[in-house]
Amino acid sequence: MSKPIRIALTKGRLEKDTVGLLEKLGFDCTAVREKGRKLILPVPDANLEVVLAKANDVITYVEHGVCDMGVVGKDTIMEMGGKFFELVDLGFGRCKFALATKKGSDFYSGYGIKTIATKYPNVSRSFFEKKGMDTEIIKIEGSVELAPLLELADGIVDIVETGTTLKENGLEVIEDVAPISARLIVNTVSMKMRRDEIRNLIKLVEENL
Repeated sequence: MSKPIRIALTKGRLEKDTVGLLEKLGFDCTAVREKGRKLILPVPDANLEVVLAKANDVITYVEHGVCDMGVVGKDTIMEMGGKFFELVDLGFGRCKFALATKKGSDFYSGYGIKTIATKYPNVSRSFFEKKGMDTEIIKIEGSVELAPLLELADGIVDIVETGTTLKENGLEVIEDVAPISARLIVNTVSMKMRRDEIRNLIKLVEENL
């Protein structure tokens, strides 16, 4: 038997959803479900090996070929970029990037440079460049909602699911930036070298979405 295809999963919700999908394909994911502290786990009947990682690292592992495939959010792909094939929209982990401001503030008025706080500077920069707007982007690691409240920023670009956190902090979405969901990505060399195995797996996945 050939060595297992190695697939990196984003820890947390995307990991659970992907494991659910693999089980729907008929694979035994007991080892992944009962992982304890292990980070590399076998799915023997599928000739797969699951690697659990943070979202950014999933892309790094796939790009460098230490993992053949990966499951990662479109948000991370848009922010990080990279050389790999993005092949399937898995449809789970749905949310969106949105631009939000303090309720009632008129973001697009006036001529001054707007300040945007975000965890996603590349996504934000490219969004405003397409609009031909000059912005100052400030990278925030924690709760970006604070930035407009502290008057550090005119607006924020962040991931929004329900919008509850925004509302509770007196902010509102004024424009959607991009939809987000989990994507299946594949290393460019693996796609050539293990084409049939990967194609078969992808076909199975697509039939069960």
